[in-house]
Amino acid sequence: MRTVLVTGVGGAGRSTVAAATALAAARRGSRTLLLSADPAGPGAVLGADTAVAVEPAEVTSGLWAARVDPADYFRTEFLALQDRAATALDMLGARRLDGEELTELPGSEQFALLQALRRASVGGWDVLVVDLPPLRDALSVLALPERLRRLLGRLLPAERQAARALRPMMAQLAGVPMPAGWLYGAAARRDEELAAVQALIGAATTTVRLVAEPGPAAGDALRVARDGLSLYGLRVDALVPNKVLPTDSSDAWLATLAAQQQKCLDGWSEEYGSAWPLREVRHLGRDPRGLDDLDDLGDLGDVGDVGGFGALADPGDLADPGPEADPGPYRDPWWVEDRREEDGLLVWSLPLPGAVKADVGLVRRGDELLLTVGPFHRIVPLEAALRRCTVSGAALTDGVLKVRFTPEPGLWPRTP
Repeated sequence: MRTVLVTGVGGAGRSTVAAATALAAARRGSRTLLLSADPAGPGAVLGADTAVAVEPAEVTSGLWAARVDPADYFRTEFLALQDRAATALDMLGARRLDGEELTELPGSEQFALLQALRRASVGGWDVLVVDLPPLRDALSVLALPERLRRLLGRLLPAERQAARALRPMMAQLAGVPMPAGWLYGAAARRDEELAAVQALIGAATTTVRLVAEPGPAAGDALRVARDGLSLYGLRVDALVPNKVLPTDSSDAWLATLAAQQQKCLDGWSEEYGSAWPLREVRHLGRDPRGLDDLDDLGDLGDVGDVGGFGALADPGDLADPGPEADPGPYRDPWWVEDRREEDGLLVWSLPLPGAVKADVGLVRRGDELLLTVGPFHRIVPLEAALRRCTVSGAALTDGVLKVRFTPEPGLWPRTP
């Protein structure tokens, strides 16, 4: 499945670009799902008469649309948890809550989106286009599966399940209920679900598409987002400057605005063009509504290679790579270079284009590396070889953070 995660600067037209991308894929014959994180759904931009439902509904030939419903997700999950914890709640004298009196809590949107992504990953789609929230919120959502799996593994480690036979005896001795098997079972199921979403986000056929209206504010947001995209290992297939004005207008006011946009576009092309292909979308003079307007925006399915870290079988064809297509050479954006023969070191390279030294933080804690780039943080488990080393230094050079590891002699086999 080809997955395109569409995000960008707030108000730049993310939903429009996502819908146009999905429609382009459907026009090429791919079975396509457009999934919207906006509770209102993509109905307005698609020109639908009614709001798009939570379950996929066909909009036109080959194109289905669905929306995320945080309220329904929260209600379903809360009631299920309440049923599983019935014994403990009854012992405490707690009163059960009915579904009708439940309203979602802050953060429900993120978890509902993750569940929707998991369901879509097994839906048999050729192309999945996801209309994500604005940049900072989208990056938080995409980083969430990895963070939650780490927390679950620390709080409810799988090896503890081996002691479940002792829980009844321990409960009698302590006089209080011990963690039940359902708790570990629920954690295992949740970890499996999160692993599926994490695999979808990190797949070689998944990319991010950035949408921004040319201007100084958008440029600042893109520079900050670049740090987060690099840190989380997310690949960008295109930067879509949206609502680009015509340059041949005879109106002086409009011509001035168009010139300002072109100056910004030239800067973006120089700064990002080598890694993020620019795909301009012209201003229609109105808010796009309906399939005809989306067709007029151009074929947004036609993009270049996948952010420099690999390529689709046909880089010019986003919509239909073909059933027998090879995803192309994909290299992990973080790689380890063995320099033990030359320098006695292993070097872990992490591409961080645009990052500055003052914004980068690095801490080794046990078998994990705590990384900070600007406002973004990530805790990364070290590979097995690096766990048997000590961190001996790091340097940020030409947009690549190189962390030097020195093997500990007592933990490495001696060579004759």
